[in-house]
Amino acid sequence: MDYTFFDFLQLVGSLGIFIYGMKIFSDGLQKVAGGKLRAILKGMTTTRLRGIVTGFGATTVTQSSTTTTVMVVSFVNAGLITFIESTGVIMGANIGTTVTAWMVAIFGFKMEITPIAIMLIGIFFPFMFVGKEKLRSLAEAMIGFGILFIGLEFIKNAVPSIDENPEMFMFLDGLTGFGFGSILIFVFAGTILTLLTQSSSAATAITLVMLFQGWIDFPIAAAMILGENIGTTVTANIAAIIGNVHAKRAARFHLIFNVFGVVWMLIVLQPFLVGIDNIMSFFSPDAGSVFEAADEIGRANATLALSLFHTTFNVMNVLILFAFVPRIIRFVERVQTDKKDVDSKFRLQYISSGLMSSPELSIAQAHKEIELFGKLIEKMHFSFQGLFFKKQKKHEKFLKKIAKREQITDNIELEIAEYLTKISGANLTESVTRRIRSMHSMINDFERIGDLYFQMSKTFEDMQNEGIDLPPEAKKELGVLLDHLYDAIRHVRKNLDKNNGEFDLDKAMKIEEKINKTRDELINAHYNRLEDGTYSTKAGFIFLDYTKRMEKIGDHLFNISEALAGRKIKSAYSTVVEKRGK
Repeated sequence: MDYTFFDFLQLVGSLGIFIYGMKIFSDGLQKVAGGKLRAILKGMTTTRLRGIVTGFGATTVTQSSTTTTVMVVSFVNAGLITFIESTGVIMGANIGTTVTAWMVAIFGFKMEITPIAIMLIGIFFPFMFVGKEKLRSLAEAMIGFGILFIGLEFIKNAVPSIDENPEMFMFLDGLTGFGFGSILIFVFAGTILTLLTQSSSAATAITLVMLFQGWIDFPIAAAMILGENIGTTVTANIAAIIGNVHAKRAARFHLIFNVFGVVWMLIVLQPFLVGIDNIMSFFSPDAGSVFEAADEIGRANATLALSLFHTTFNVMNVLILFAFVPRIIRFVERVQTDKKDVDSKFRLQYISSGLMSSPELSIAQAHKEIELFGKLIEKMHFSFQGLFFKKQKKHEKFLKKIAKREQITDNIELEIAEYLTKISGANLTESVTRRIRSMHSMINDFERIGDLYFQMSKTFEDMQNEGIDLPPEAKKELGVLLDHLYDAIRHVRKNLDKNNGEFDLDKAMKIEEKINKTRDELINAHYNRLEDGTYSTKAGFIFLDYTKRMEKIGDHLFNISEALAGRKIKSAYSTVVEKRGK
């Protein structure tokens, strides 16, 4: 046998080039279409059919059903979509992953793509240094496309020759003599191959190369494709282990859906493959049967037949099981029960559980968590307001709620910050980098607001323990300031779904001015009451402390408004002055 360990390392390196090219290609496409993809994802949940189309489109762009399904699981985990809404996307991802097989079969085996790939790199490489971001991303995608097919050519050359290594072929040939048992063996081999490469597209490319080189025949290659359909679900299931119940259900649905498909296909595999052979013979009569591909033309035709099998199987699986999806969903819900005490108590802590999708799309998940952060702060505001304006018997409940939510805000800030740091480790566009920095600023301000509400609640608790009470007019004045804070919170929450630059700071400026003006009025009223002897020095100190802390909350809310707008106070203020002067 002439195949050495050095030759094996060349094969591994060739596979690495292929996968690296696919990653660059995928990342570049996502940067070009990142905003549009997020818009699609927001509207993909209306019907299951629309979800299928979306899953197909997302997988075509990401070039990996594994990436799409992990993305869907992470979105379900973050509450961006529900488990039921995710099922259509998962089915569409199964169809979308077959695009890679067609691309590899057509460009990699039916035509000489390497010179074209090198030419593409030469054409687009200079555009990597231009100022326009979209053009740089497109150049990155095209360079990745070229590297992908150079890697494929290296794989074809690195796969051992049958003539020079008959012992290896005899080993594989020995596994094909068990009838239906051999099919099951290679289904398992396809599953393992996908787990090792962590990419269904890479596993499919390897299977196509093995078929083209004559190492395996058409039925065995089809069995490996079926195994790869199971293997692609394992990554999402592993990622969902530390996700919430909804993420687990989405991952389990993908596994069960694909396993059902493989089971029924195994039952009808032989006649199904004969049908594929007949279709290929009709369109390519000179190539001969795909079961007996002897020359290079016949083997190249067999790779197209395998791509047709891959697509036809996944499309038929969706058509057959589409009507049974509600039953599969009910089965998954019974298997994966909802433990409410676990999954609803600290829902946001799962954001950094490793459910990472592509950087361009992960932003939507992080932004959703920040929206929920704002909602939590609003609840803390209501609880604190209740201390002053609700009956005394409810005070203990409000104090406990504020203390509990303050702990949650600490957890949320840490989890979101870690998640954003993970995203920052990737190669990002300038706009995404700016948005991540704004998000870091927002979560820091939200956490400080939570601290301030908690500190004021502890001051209120001390007041009760010491028997200190504020006069009615002082409470009323604090109520006015609290109303202004509520306006600021509502304004921030209302605008959290807008992109940078779309936030109008004019209203935020007006609310901030009201808060500052009210603070000044309250400080004057405080000194008047001290001079009149309306309340004690201790009560006055507490009133002044409340006033300053509330004004500080207003400052943090305005900081969040600045981060949402992507502009700082100086430019914002000059714009406001200019508007008012007109």
